[in-house]
Amino acid sequence: MHYSKLILLFIFGIFQGSPDSAAPGVDAKEIMDRVDRLLRGDSSHGTVEMTVVNRRWSRSLALEIWSEGTEKALIRILRPKKEEGTATLKVGSNMWNYLPKIDRTIRVPTSMMMGSWMGSHFTNDDLVKESRLITDYDISISFQGERDGLPVYEFLLLPKPEAPVVWGKITFRVRSDNLMPIWSRYFDESGELKRTLTFHDFQEMGGRLIPARMRLEPADEEGEYTEMIYEKLEFDLAIPRGTFSLSSLRR
Repeated sequence: MHYSKLILLFIFGIFQGSPDSAAPGVDAKEIMDRVDRLLRGDSSHGTVEMTVVNRRWSRSLALEIWSEGTEKALIRILRPKKEEGTATLKVGSNMWNYLPKIDRTIRVPTSMMMGSWMGSHFTNDDLVKESRLITDYDISISFQGERDGLPVYEFLLLPKPEAPVVWGKITFRVRSDNLMPIWSRYFDESGELKRTLTFHDFQEMGGRLIPARMRLEPADEEGEYTEMIYEKLEFDLAIPRGTFSLSSLRR
C-alpha cells in the first residue's frame, strides 16, 4: 500500500471492485493499479490499531479512517485518551494536522513531508504520495512464477524522470492467483534497502479479501517497526458531505 502506500498503505489512504485473477496479457501497470486500490474502493471507513515500537519506547493508537477515491483521507485518533481527537486530513497533495490540546490546525509544509507521521515509521510523504505509484513510476513485471511454493508476480518500480519521489526503486511481490500483496521493499537512489512493508492475516472484511495486518520495518533499525491491524473495514459506502474539510478535521 505503498500502503505506500498503505498506507498505509498508507494505510493509509485505504481495487475498485473485487480483485480477480490476472489473465495472460494483463500489463504490469494495470495489475499494480488494482493492487494499489486493495484497501480503498470508491470509498472506505474503518478502525485500525497502530502499534509503534522503537528502541526507546512503544505506543499503541486506535484510529478511525475515512477515504474517498485516492485523493481524500481523514484519520482521527480514538485512543489513548490523552491523544483523542488528534487528526490528519489529506486532500490531493495537501495535508493538515489538528492538535486538540492547543485547538490548532496546522498545514504540513513541504519541508516537513519526510517527518514521522503520528510518531510512526511512516512519513507524511507516504500519506500524500501513496496513491501515485502508477503515475510517478515506470512499472514492469520482473518475475512471474513460483516463490516459496506460491505463484507470484514481482514488480519493479523505477521513478519517472522529474517525478517528485524519494525512492530510487520499489520492488513488490503479489500472489498471481488472487493479487494479494506479500511484501514491498523500498530502496534509496544508491540501491540500498531502506525499509520493508509486509502483509499478513488475510481475511474477508467489507465483502472482500484483504490483508488485515501490515508491518513496516526500517532496514537500519533492527527490532523497530510500525504495525497496522484493521479491526473493521467497509467499502463503497456513502461518506457524509463535508467529511474531508478543515471544519470536519476539528470535530
